[in-house]
Amino acid sequence: MLNTAAENKLKLIDPYNRFLNYLRISIIDRCNLKCMYCVPDGKIPKLSHLEILSYEELLRIITVGAQLGISKVRITGGEPLVRKNVFPFLEKITAIKALSDVSLTTNGVLLIDSVDALRSAGIKRINVSLDTLDRAKYKTVTGRDHFDRVWAGILAAQKAGFYPIKLNMVVLSGINEDEFLDFARLSFTYPFHIRFIEYMPIGNPRMKFNRDILAPEIKRRLEAIGELIPAEKEDLSGPAERYRFKGAMGEIGFIRPISRHFCGSCNRLRLTASGQIRTCLLSDDQVDLKGPMRKGCSDNELAEILIKSIRHKPSEHHLLADQEPKVSSEMSAIGG
Repeated sequence: MLNTAAENKLKLIDPYNRFLNYLRISIIDRCNLKCMYCVPDGKIPKLSHLEILSYEELLRIITVGAQLGISKVRITGGEPLVRKNVFPFLEKITAIKALSDVSLTTNGVLLIDSVDALRSAGIKRINVSLDTLDRAKYKTVTGRDHFDRVWAGILAAQKAGFYPIKLNMVVLSGINEDEFLDFARLSFTYPFHIRFIEYMPIGNPRMKFNRDILAPEIKRRLEAIGELIPAEKEDLSGPAERYRFKGAMGEIGFIRPISRHFCGSCNRLRLTASGQIRTCLLSDDQVDLKGPMRKGCSDNELAEILIKSIRHKPSEHHLLADQEPKVSSEMSAIGG
């Protein structure tokens, strides 16, 4: 625990006066899918058990972060549900009173077997990465024939009361651009939040795309269904530009890291499974937390490292749609 003087003095405010109160945590680098835009050509060396932060180390970082103002935590991977004993860990996080929101991002493969355990652990809302509604195409994109299982898990989560359930579609030119309307129409049948995410050229993915399809073009195509009515901004809506169709149960959102980046209001930090703090997804700069912790640093010293790390958070990223990737780290290693 931080001493009272330190807790009152330190807050996670960067040089651009952004209060960083959102921590995304990759708890494992392993995944049970091999998505074409996430996993590169060739094998990625997997972290050993000792290289990955233990649950105790993760909880310590979260606790110190909460005392510095972190109020929102999202658990990611790899695929977080493949890590053993994840549910007791999640329960400990949701019990931290300073956190107003704890959520999880999953590819959905193990969701149907995990719905009850997630609810019991205190998780109320989830994001599911789903780039296609076509079973054959799903196998092409992910390398696995699991679409039916994923969709069954999504429906089971809805029945169990998870809300909102966000379906994250990474827009892939020539792969899923013919499904924009199908995804959008889901918002009439289900209370799902459909998110169209502009593809970010990170690392060395197996698939190269001829062009980027950006939010303005997607919105134009969706007008074939009807008018997109702006939705009211909410505390937990994040960077998405949110809309609804008249009469729809759910909503539509656009996440635009390329066509209209949201860096000026970015409130995020990322913690990799190997114990590195990254202040920007689209930068390779990172600060080690694991080493100091394992050498016996105090909570106050850990807090100071976190404070110092955000001093290097850039004002904005400089990745443009027509540039070669400048982020060498693979998405599978960073976490979503």
